[in-house]
Amino acid sequence: MPPKRIARSSATKQQEVEAQLAKLPTMGRTELQSLWQELFQRPPSAKLRREMLVPILAYRIQELAFGGLKEPTLKRLRELAEDYASGKKSVIQAMVRPKVGTRYVREYNGKLHEVTVLDTGYEFEGQSYRSLTEIAKIITGTKWSGPTFFGYKRPGKRASL
Repeated sequence: MPPKRIARSSATKQQEVEAQLAKLPTMGRTELQSLWQELFQRPPSAKLRREMLVPILAYRIQELAFGGLKEPTLKRLRELAEDYASGKKSVIQAMVRPKVGTRYVREYNGKLHEVTVLDTGYEFEGQSYRSLTEIAKIITGTKWSGPTFFGYKRPGKRASL
């Protein structure tokens, strides 16, 4: 049996969704579990904490109202999961790597330093380097995290996979 539709009144779909989302944080665990059963057609895991039920239910409400991930995105996620399961880490690492041609500019000790992202590393002052860390060490003369030195924040823990 398919899940019940979210929109039930004459209000716009957006308004209905916003109203449901606003209620979630005020709902008790039993109410959240009941809503989970309604939206997923199965009970939630007993180990799933209330703090996790709310955002998952929020996503599901929006997914049912507006649609989920597009097929190309789902396909890419499946490929990444398969690659990771088989030990292929380079694909995931490439995902969090900046695009070729990206330029990092950093002023250090009154001098402007520019680095360009290449297919196989980075270019700095006409030389190729494997990492930003190598370049940061050349510039500062001390050991630095290259991404930190150039202000590049990798997305979460994915970068260390």
